[in-house]
Amino acid sequence: MKYLIGVDLGTSATKTVLFDEAGQVITSAAQEYPLLQPENGWAEQDPHDWRDATTATIRAVVKTSGVAAADIKGIGISGQMHGLVMLDEKDEVIRPSIIWCDQRTGEECKEITERVGLDRLMAITANPALTGFTASKILWVRNHEPKNYARCRHILLPKDYVRFTMTGVFATDVSDASGMQLLDIPKRAWSQEVLDKLDIPREWLPEVYESPEVTGHLTKAFAEATGLTEETVVVGGAGDNAAAAVGTGVVREGRAFTTIGTSGVVFAHMNAPHIDTKGRVHTFCCAVPGAWHVMGVTQAAGLSLRWFRDNLAECYKRREKETGIDAYAFMNHDVAEVPRGSRRLIYLPYLMGERTPHLDPDCRGVFFGLSAIHTKQDMMRAVMEGVSYSLCDCQEILREMQVNTKAMMACGGGARSEVWRQMLADMYGCPVQTIRAKEGPALGAAILAGVGAGVFPDVVTACERLIEPDAVCRPDAAAHAYYEKGHKLYQKLYASLKDSFQDLAAL
Repeated sequence: MKYLIGVDLGTSATKTVLFDEAGQVITSAAQEYPLLQPENGWAEQDPHDWRDATTATIRAVVKTSGVAAADIKGIGISGQMHGLVMLDEKDEVIRPSIIWCDQRTGEECKEITERVGLDRLMAITANPALTGFTASKILWVRNHEPKNYARCRHILLPKDYVRFTMTGVFATDVSDASGMQLLDIPKRAWSQEVLDKLDIPREWLPEVYESPEVTGHLTKAFAEATGLTEETVVVGGAGDNAAAAVGTGVVREGRAFTTIGTSGVVFAHMNAPHIDTKGRVHTFCCAVPGAWHVMGVTQAAGLSLRWFRDNLAECYKRREKETGIDAYAFMNHDVAEVPRGSRRLIYLPYLMGERTPHLDPDCRGVFFGLSAIHTKQDMMRAVMEGVSYSLCDCQEILREMQVNTKAMMACGGGARSEVWRQMLADMYGCPVQTIRAKEGPALGAAILAGVGAGVFPDVVTACERLIEPDAVCRPDAAAHAYYEKGHKLYQKLYASLKDSFQDLAAL
């Protein structure tokens, strides 16, 4: 039997899963780390935390599995996208990583648009300049921390820094590189034109690989630290959503998924690059060689519910400590008792600004309609419905682009909630289905590793062999009709508050 490791490097934790070649979970381990917010709208993490968490969790799964190291053939990494890791000439980290949800780079986005030109930027990178993307972060460091910029010799994404600590190789994959705004998306290679116009040295960037390609082998030091062998291959891997697509079997035209993690995503596979000229959704290279995907992103999906739990519903955390049952299980139970519409309470999930469809770093979270009748449980349901409305915004744009799907897969922590999945089915007006495997991004990363290690012939064949469908939530006609009206009001609220959000930012 051959075995594969999938590493899911997330915003709140790194989770490592050991799979056998049939896609069955042997064992897993996770390690959390902090999110740093030195100012309102900023978000940073220490790359050393990712390195340490990956090393510790790989060591844990190897040790507890009882599997011989020689039988573990490959490692794939799924990573949070867009984060900026800068290394100096000694390959040391220069500053904390500015990560995907950071919103400080509004002026740098204007600078990118002026330097490259909007039409050329869209044609090459398939996206307008966005605060979340890596290019604007590079310019921010240059504009605000010139001493740090002067020390820079290498630029990496979060998972690719971890790869470097594993292999000593500077490499990335096309899906993750797509979110840097430096890649020519149709050509799947760095854009020298964009780099020249932004004055970013090409030699700072890693080599680009397809997601299942082998990028290197483990160093002796990393192999010894984890109990693996130097023969273990490390493949290109993928950005978190591209890896989740593989892990849910969304690897053919017409297939799509919704993920509710810290952020929320609606993602559809495409055989050719289609670009939204309004820049509301993102077109990236996907983890299947020669294919692309389009996705809309809401910044604070699961983050909204976690924020509510940690700040306004701490009683659920106490119940978790008392019983050992996950706090979210209690929250889901109580939300299920609240009628749809949350007694006319609507939540706007803009805790970290918003990407799709607004591209607005200044918008902020709102409870609309709050009255003395409302309970904590009503507010929790409103949070879940507000996130779902935001995901409906994404789905509407995909439909405008003629990206149509008859069913939607669901993954991520939020998708484990049957209440939340039913909301999505009712809002989308189509079935929402899960798969038996619950390790979407980690499984996707492991499948990519299996292709690179020769365990599987290609990504599509591996998915057809390993991915099994599970529970289905079907839309309720009455609920769909209600939520269609609710969604229109939800959309109206942003339009009414847009100028006020800007006034608040300037206050």
